[in-house]
Amino acid sequence: MKFQRLALIGCGLMGGSFALALREAGLVQHITGFSASEKTRQRAVALGVIDQACHSVAEAVQGADLVLLAVPVGAMHASFAALQGTLLPTALLMDVGSTKSDVVAAAKAHLGERLSCFVPAHPIAGKEVAGIEHAEGGLYQNRRCILTPLPQNSLRQIQTASRVWTAMGSHVSQMTPEAHDATFAAVSHLPHLLAFAAVNALTAQPQGAAFLEMAGPGFRDFSRIAASDPAVWRDILSANQSEMLTQIAHFRAALEQFENALTQGDTAALQQLIQQASDVRSSWSLQAGNACNSAAED
Repeated sequence: MKFQRLALIGCGLMGGSFALALREAGLVQHITGFSASEKTRQRAVALGVIDQACHSVAEAVQGADLVLLAVPVGAMHASFAALQGTLLPTALLMDVGSTKSDVVAAAKAHLGERLSCFVPAHPIAGKEVAGIEHAEGGLYQNRRCILTPLPQNSLRQIQTASRVWTAMGSHVSQMTPEAHDATFAAVSHLPHLLAFAAVNALTAQPQGAAFLEMAGPGFRDFSRIAASDPAVWRDILSANQSEMLTQIAHFRAALEQFENALTQGDTAALQQLIQQASDVRSSWSLQAGNACNSAAED
């Protein structure tokens, strides 16, 4: 398995790390790249992430046998529309988006007969810092990557996609787009939303700044993911709106149980609720391939 030309659409942390990983594995000969920012494109060349900076998506994709969309999920419609006319019928097209149903819908709206080229992917990896300067070839090692294949994909195309991520050290799993979005709304998207809300609730108080000065390791650990990229998470939460509203409702019901126990001074109920959560968390362990030290895309 070796690709003649990788087209990288989005020269940031995720895309840059993908390109570096393939280059280090000796799986690609030439890498073209496009980002909306000319400065980013030139920086990607200077850092050796890409070989050629292109001025449009179509130019970058021309002749590529592997294409990666490493753009925010809100930019997927425009990206699919821009590459459809130059995508080779034999090319493998993947993305790194944190939501899948909306990305699949965008692909169906724009790719036409090239839809079979697209194997949706979500690597559970990233960092708390963004940008091409932070890209690294080992970002995807020992991380899980979720593929959500389409009925239009051939078995060979799915296998090739799996082999690409495996070659970078990832543990590959498959889900439907719907199952993916429901799962990650619960275990990733809601926790991010809660971290954002908790920090905002703290700082909105008159003494919020003073409270924050006294915060310790517990606040540090809980609030870590609140430092995530605002534009990225705006798009993720918006794209997964339906599942997010479901998870918010579940959380609100759980929060009301704690509120009721406190209001009623029911310490037995309060302890039971804490014990229930403690037991679940104590028996849970991070599965191989799920480790992630990042708030950017997990």
